[in-house]
Amino acid sequence: MTDPQTDDLEDAAAESDEAAEPDEAAEPDEAAERDAKPRVGRRLSLRFLGAACVALFIAAAAFAGAAAKPYLIDRAVVATKLDIARTAARAIHTLWNYTPENMDTLPDRASVYLSGDLESQYRKFIEAIADSNKQAQVTDTTEIVGAAVETLNGPEATVLIYTNTEARSELTKSVPQIKYLTYRLFMKRDQNRWVVTRMPTITSLDLTPRLPG
Repeated sequence: MTDPQTDDLEDAAAESDEAAEPDEAAEPDEAAERDAKPRVGRRLSLRFLGAACVALFIAAAAFAGAAAKPYLIDRAVVATKLDIARTAARAIHTLWNYTPENMDTLPDRASVYLSGDLESQYRKFIEAIADSNKQAQVTDTTEIVGAAVETLNGPEATVLIYTNTEARSELTKSVPQIKYLTYRLFMKRDQNRWVVTRMPTITSLDLTPRLPG
């Protein structure tokens, strides 16, 4: 014979045991949720890391560009000055190196380096001395011993050219006329080349040997 109270107690105990048992069906979902949280965190960390790397790269590139700009400007200025100095040296070398045989073509060869007014003045000068120099068999030799860009302002520049000049002729026989000359060349940029507009002499020393009288 079964005691009703005992049955009620057994039923209550069974219900209590069932309530105390963990819900095994819920465990996978909770575990998945716990696993998902680290994965989301890792993805966010990787995104932040990638963004930081991109920002660092852009900052490094900007710094490198800013640091390289003055260097490139300096290189361009140096290259321009070298071009001007070489052009000035070639101009003086062409103007003051001639022989009786090539004096007729000298104005045309020199015109490459001279501006309009200076070219006309130089042509007139050579034409004025050509006949006498041919008769005396004058040979003029000019050596460039130094060249320096004095100023550079956009399309204009001044250049100092230091020369040793030696002139020989039938009149002086074996004694050459020797001079140390310094020119200041005023130059300007004409399209893609530099030309001389003025060329005053700023130093002239006569170093001709003096024979005993």
